[in-house]
Parts: sequence; C-alpha cells; structure tokens
Amino acid sequence: MTIHIPFDNSYARLPGSFHARIEPSAASAPRLLKLNRALAETLGLDPAALETQEAARWFAGSGFPEGAEPIALAYAGHQFGNFVPQLGDGRAVLLGEIVGRDGQRRDIQLKGSGPTPFSRGGDGRAALGPVVREYLVSEAMAALGVPSTRALAMVATGDQVWRDTVLPGAVLARVAASHIRVGTFQFFAARGDDEAVRRLADYAIARHYPAAADADCPALALLGEVATRQAELVARWMLIGFVHGVMNTDNMAISGETIDYGPCAFLDVYDPSTVFSSIDRGGRYAYANQPGIAQWNLTRLAECLLPLIDADEARAIERAKVVLAGYAETFQQAYLAGMRRKLGLMTAGDGDLQMAQDLLGIMADGKADFTLTFRGLGAAAADPAAIASVAQGFADPAPFMLWAEGWLRRLGEEAEMGRAEAMRTANPAFIPRNAQVEAVIAAAVENGDFAPFETLASVLARPYEDQPENDAYAIPPASSGEAYRTFCGT
Repeated sequence: MTIHIPFDNSYARLPGSFHARIEPSAASAPRLLKLNRALAETLGLDPAALETQEAARWFAGSGFPEGAEPIALAYAGHQFGNFVPQLGDGRAVLLGEIVGRDGQRRDIQLKGSGPTPFSRGGDGRAALGPVVREYLVSEAMAALGVPSTRALAMVATGDQVWRDTVLPGAVLARVAASHIRVGTFQFFAARGDDEAVRRLADYAIARHYPAAADADCPALALLGEVATRQAELVARWMLIGFVHGVMNTDNMAISGETIDYGPCAFLDVYDPSTVFSSIDRGGRYAYANQPGIAQWNLTRLAECLLPLIDADEARAIERAKVVLAGYAETFQQAYLAGMRRKLGLMTAGDGDLQMAQDLLGIMADGKADFTLTFRGLGAAAADPAAIASVAQGFADPAPFMLWAEGWLRRLGEEAEMGRAEAMRTANPAFIPRNAQVEAVIAAAVENGDFAPFETLASVLARPYEDQPENDAYAIPPASSGEAYRTFCGT
C-alpha cells in the first residue's frame, strides 16, 4: 500500500542554527501498538496506511517517509530556575509538518527514536512506560478541552532501554501546533544573536499569531498573544486539578498548548501544595505555583524580545512590563469564569471568587477529592438533597455543609437556565487517575498486556459523560499514606 504524507516543512527551511539534520536510527523490531485513527483522519492521512509495517518502521525512526526532513530543534531553557544555554531535542525528531483537513499546520514529531546532536550523552530513547503515560494523558487533556499536543501513534521498538533497570523501548509519534518554546528564543538571545531572535519571532508570528504582524510593534504584540494563551491555558489546568510537574522554560510552547508530559499527574485529594515530580524537591512547580511560574517564564521570553521591542532597553523594559502586567488579570478572569461554571453560577457576583476560595480551603482541610467534589455539586444543583452525598467525601462534613447552605441560597437567586447540564460540561467525571495510569503502565511493561490501556483510553475519551459501566474509573484510590511520585522518563 502506498503511503502518502503531504509534508510542507517550513521550520526545516530556517537557517541551520535553528536545528540539526538527523539520519535514521534503526529499531530492531518495530511494532505498532496504537494508532489514533481519528487524529490521523483530521490530519488528512489514511489510517489504514498508517497501520502497516512500513509505517511502524517510520514511527520508530527506522527510515523516514518521502517528503520528511527529519530535524532536531535547538533550544535552551531555565530548568528549575537555572539557565542551561543549550538543550535541544535530545530524544525527539521532527519528521515534518502537514496541513490538515481543518487547514491547521501541525508538526509530526517522534519522541524516543534515538540520539541526536543534542542528546548530551544520552541514548535518545524512550521507555514504554513514559510513552504510555504521554499517550493517555495528552489525549485525556484534549478530551477535557485543554489545548495540548496530541498522540498519533505508539510503537514498540523491540529494543531494550537502560534506566534504573532494563525496560522495553518505545516511540511516541506526537502532533503539535509547533514545537517552538520559550527556550527556543532563549537559545539565540543567550548568544546575542538578535537577528536569529528576529527571524524566529517573524516565523512564530506568521505561523501562530498573524494579526501581530500588523501591530505597531509586532514583537510586543507577540508577547501579548503568548501571555494571553498561557494565562488561559494555566487557568484550564487549575480548573481540572492538573499538575504539569516540570514547567521549565523549555517546556512552555508559545502556541499555548500543553507540552512535554513527563512527571505530570492529577490531584486526587485537593492540596494546593501538591508536587508529583520526584525531582521537584523544593515544590517550585507545585499545583498552586503554576500561575506564577507561567508569568516567570513569560518574563524570560520578554527578556529575549527586548531588542525587537525598542532600541532603548529602558523603554523596551517598560513596554514589556505593561504587557506582562496583563497576564495576571487575564488569568484571573479565565479562572474565575471557569470557577463560576464549575459552581453553576449563571451570573457574576462580587463574592464569587471568595466563595470558590472558601470551598477550596474547606476541601483542603477536609481532604476531599477535587474531581468528585465538583462533579457532586452538579448533582446537588439539580437535587439539593444530593448535597449529603457530597459531604461524605469530607473528613469533617460540617464546614462543607455550612458552605453549601450559602451556595444553594445563591443558586436559588438565579434562574436555572440549564444549570445542571452546564455543570456537567465543566466538571469531568473521569480524569487519568494516577493509580489507574500506573496500573495500565504496569500491565503493558510487565506483561505486554494493552487491554487495560485500551479500556482506560476509551473511558477518558468521554470525560464529561456518565458511564455507569465504568464507575470504578471515577473512584480515587484508597490512601496508602505515601506521596505519589512521577518521573521524567529520561
């Protein structure tokens, strides 16, 4: 079967300092584990063709399809606050770009396909466990309505990967609006290459924010657009209890998509200080810190753009500060609007934010599950008697019941206007529960059993629907008393 992928590789046409050309890196026995057929169709690709052995070889990095121009992207980044001047795609290869049926340009990237000039001594490979995690979580995020990179395919390589132990190797083929990061700008800014920064900014504007090209200062407009997208993105994370885990500047895409699902996870019990990453010992990227870290990262982007904003550095700084100041307001508006939807508030009131904060404080004290609490409020909005069931999720129900009295009074002051259904679409019943994801990974890695993966992926594809037959997937795990920890997979 002839496989045609209509590549149009604009990033590969940028100067050589932006990337490194890559040769194929053979996998011993490529085998397709999962193809995202719906995404393939959106991209204008033939799913049947992508389920062939030839496509499995391509997805594993063993040869590339006609029209591909495989490159590893150069970038730098602040990692846990410390600047590293050269990082780059150490285990990822950008096959190329295609324009889908919806008219959107997207990258197709292989993650874990072998070493690149940026591997820094690493093997460039990925183990099966992190690939399974990224496939599940990135697709769950998309189903939850959160801008995200997507998983196109998951392929076993037939090779072993050495980490703390020997693990089966795999490659994830993922799709993104682009892989331009804050760290991409930092790579050139750190070298004093203002012309490359300008070239990158022009490219980013043309690809992602074309209206910015007509602004009085396109670079400043670019900064504003990225800040808006990031504010809205992080607000969405906070509203579903998502913890990215490693918000380094090289993990912030300027497109406003969630990218690089390493030590990520979702809250079970609500605790704003929750940290899942095994390497985040200081809590820099804790759940509650995410909005502030995003603004910190945006400030690093602004520093890169200063020469393009104004020839006078002092004036450039002041102009950038004005734009960055708008980030907090945009985040607050997006977060509050989302919280109103989660609480079923159909009109705006001055005390809405305080009402939400009071509930979150009671949830933290009462060790209540984040997802189940908000989903339960939807049922209580339709039938106030159901509030007793929600209260059972609190260690001490009394403070919650007192809060609920005020909440129900507030709801009674408004017209109903389809509130219960609106709350259902704001409060998921199903998220990638950490224990469930680990069980799926264990089945795949230890036993080669992907049936649990398929089941969980199917459940997570419909997160806002009631699925009585899958109620077990909505239940948080019993507490073991130990903090859940995730690892980056490198």
